[in-house]
Amino acid sequence: MNPTNGSSPRLALPLRLVLIVPFVLQVFGAVGLVGYLSFRNGQKAVNNLANQLMERTGSTVNQHLSAYLSIPHKISQLNADAVRMGLLDVRDRQKVGQYFWRQMQAFDANNISYLGIGLKSGEGVGTGRYDGKTITLDDWGPRPPKNWYSYALDDQGKRTRVLAVLDWDNFAQPWYNNPIKANKPVWSQIYTVDYPNSVYITIAAARPLYDSENQLLGMISTDISLLSLSDFLRNLEVSRAGQVFLLERDGTLIASSDKEPFYIRRNKDIHRLKAIDSPNSLVRETAKSLQQHFNHFQHIDATQKLKLDVQGETHYVQVSPWRDTYGLDWLVVMSVPERVFMAEIDANTRLTLLLSLAALIGASVLGVFTARWITNPIERLNQASKAIASGNLDQRVEVSSIQEVDTLAHSFNYMANQLRESFQALEKSNEELEERVDLRTVELKNTLNELQRTQAQIVQSEKMSSLGQLVAGVAHEINNPVNFIHGNLTHAQEYTQDLLEFVQLYQQHYPNPVPALQIAAEDIDLEFVQEDLPKTLASMRVGTERIRQIVLSLRNFSRMDEAELKPVNIHEGLDSTLMILQHRLKAQTDRPAIEVVKDYGDLPLVECYAGQLNQVFMNILTNAIDALEEGNAQRSSEANPNRITISTAIAAEWAQIVIEDNGKGIPTHVQAYIFNPFFTTKPIGKGTGMGLAISYQIITEKHSGKLECYSTPGKDTKFVIQIPIVSTC
Repeated sequence: MNPTNGSSPRLALPLRLVLIVPFVLQVFGAVGLVGYLSFRNGQKAVNNLANQLMERTGSTVNQHLSAYLSIPHKISQLNADAVRMGLLDVRDRQKVGQYFWRQMQAFDANNISYLGIGLKSGEGVGTGRYDGKTITLDDWGPRPPKNWYSYALDDQGKRTRVLAVLDWDNFAQPWYNNPIKANKPVWSQIYTVDYPNSVYITIAAARPLYDSENQLLGMISTDISLLSLSDFLRNLEVSRAGQVFLLERDGTLIASSDKEPFYIRRNKDIHRLKAIDSPNSLVRETAKSLQQHFNHFQHIDATQKLKLDVQGETHYVQVSPWRDTYGLDWLVVMSVPERVFMAEIDANTRLTLLLSLAALIGASVLGVFTARWITNPIERLNQASKAIASGNLDQRVEVSSIQEVDTLAHSFNYMANQLRESFQALEKSNEELEERVDLRTVELKNTLNELQRTQAQIVQSEKMSSLGQLVAGVAHEINNPVNFIHGNLTHAQEYTQDLLEFVQLYQQHYPNPVPALQIAAEDIDLEFVQEDLPKTLASMRVGTERIRQIVLSLRNFSRMDEAELKPVNIHEGLDSTLMILQHRLKAQTDRPAIEVVKDYGDLPLVECYAGQLNQVFMNILTNAIDALEEGNAQRSSEANPNRITISTAIAAEWAQIVIEDNGKGIPTHVQAYIFNPFFTTKPIGKGTGMGLAISYQIITEKHSGKLECYSTPGKDTKFVIQIPIVSTC
């Protein structure tokens, strides 16, 4: 926007936009309205179809449950009436068993799975199809133990052999106690039994049993298998694409149209699953959505129809309570994906939209083609002008069939050619200068970095070399007089012993010396001298021996005579380094002593550069001592004393040295940089950052080995050195 004659800015629209947009908007509006109305009509049709299918399926399920679950109570009532009328004598368990066997023959296994009675005396008898096929007979006496017998039957219903013997107590069973307490027919709770080749999931229709004088005899029940309910649900029309399942009010599955079992085996027991734990994802997610929507299954008192998002897909869900007069209170849940109903409607909608879209595209293409024919020459000229303004001078505009635009294009091409020739020479000079500056800058930077690293390495090497020469010289200068003193102490001790023996002999032969000798002996305390002089000479000998050991350690550490590769005792180098650092290991005013634990393995002689390897030991041990001193303020010396552990071992064809301290550890973000040159966390003047870098170079480059660090912040730090026993350098 540009101001013109002092007026306010106004918006300038592109010519192509002015030509195309109004035309396209009209076509797009018409197409969009048609598509929207088609979609809305499809949605209404889908909702009506889904509701009809849900209602039809729900009615079918309710009718089947009412018919299927009424049979057991009718059979129980018939058998109870037979007992009350005296047609069936419950005291004759043999005949009662025969009667139940014949009755079982008349019913399918899917309808009746068990018939039985339990008496007040504790006795009882019953027949059942536990495996869904074979009828067996159970007969039990009044009291355990071993009072329950299971029998195999022949084709006449006679007992052939005992299948099992168990302990049984009627009065401990809910299916016995519940109908007697209620004094009316009731359903038992659903219970399961695990058989070797089958699963028995059933519910019992139980009622109190009376004689002709209305005296309570016990209870009688008819069991019905619930597994056949799942077979019925699978055959429903809605089960082809969705799921139908039955729930108890606590959410436990009773039956499902899914082929996956709704129970699991645990320690020879059958446990029915909650719907929210079902292996079928649709059943599981539908149950979770219902639980979240209603907070609890107990709150569903009437049929509810919902649209829920299950597994990222819209589902029509209907949940209906199912109750009967005997105490059952179940829920029937149906879940069908919307896509089942939307398939054909979506196809029609897509066809409508495709035709509308084709019309829109055709009209838009025609409008665009017309607009481009008018605006393309102007647009090319505009783009070329912007490119030149941004520095891209290699531009040329094609001629146009429009006369005015063609004249303008020729003028523009002439101007662009003049500008391009002027700037090419300048750009070439600038590029050459920039390349020379960049190249020189990179070379100087690399040279400076290499110089700094080399300088630090030279300084460190010179320091260690000077230290080695100084140590060797001091050791040599001290060693000569110490050896002289140490050697003469032997003779002095022998001479002193001879003189003392002579004095003792003299005292034995001349016990009464002249007064002058007596006074002199008292002045010098001759007896004390005789006792203390050998001790003094022995102490002097121990001191000179200690000095000789220190000198030997200094010489072993410097190893000036072993600058070449040769077999070396690693343990001597470690001990020499510890001897030199002995003053730092002792107790200080601000910290207790540092304990050194040696766990040396059986190492052979290792081919290495002894002096350089000792330098590595010195750097790592010095860092360990520094870490212990820094962390000493937070340490309890009694519970967690300062400690450095040194261990050696053979790892395949490598010699391994591990140096570990229980200091404050190295922060995780620092560990990746500890072997970099000039990297240090110590205060200025406390370190150069080259000790570990040089140690890493000595181990990896000089010895073809490995140097690794493992640290737990706040706990410990471990350096692991590995070098070949036989050098490969």
